Amino acid sequence: MADQQSSRSANVSRKTNETSVTVSVNIDGTGASTISTGVGFFDHMLDHLSRHSLIDMDIKADGDLYVDDHHTVEDVGIVIGQALSKALGDRRGITRYASIDLAMDETMTKAAVDVSGRPFLVWNVAFSAPKIGTFDTELVREFFQALAQHAGITLHVQNIYGANNHHIAETCFKAVARALRSATEIDPRQAGRVPSTKGTLV
Repeated sequence: MADQQSSRSANVSRKTNETSVTVSVNIDGTGASTISTGVGFFDHMLDHLSRHSLIDMDIKADGDLYVDDHHTVEDVGIVIGQALSKALGDRRGITRYASIDLAMDETMTKAAVDVSGRPFLVWNVAFSAPKIGTFDTELVREFFQALAQHAGITLHVQNIYGANNHHIAETCFKAVARALRSATEIDPRQAGRVPSTKGTLV
């Protein structure tokens, strides 16, 4: 079991004409992170993703921020997803399912995840303003769409209520982090089995 857990790490790089992204993850970490994307608010959210999932993340992105933040945010989501999928391997022994209602001040957000090998995003989150500082709020969804698609997870995120857009975004990242933490944990009762009657999650 210990050997299986210690091996759940991965490094992935992706380079296009728009971005250059490198991500390292360790699923069985402590939530330590080193993050530099050039987008301050996004770095703050990714720090929450790492800290509350207990997944160590080193993320370095250089993107065409002179255009806008879209390519950088989306491509970081792609590469984190690819790294998580690679680190999970055949997903043997994982808990697989998890959900959480996460409160922060006036805001409540629910996240549910199935580490299924089948990518799907259900997004029921609305922002009352187009920007948080200089960050486009629509990019929160774009990040999670890319993450779910490339990690091979089914992800449902619903903001139940909230007034402050920073809090709404933050609860999305924290709730997904906590759900990922629980769903990717090794379940000792699985005895190393793939948690599916199909025998595969990839």
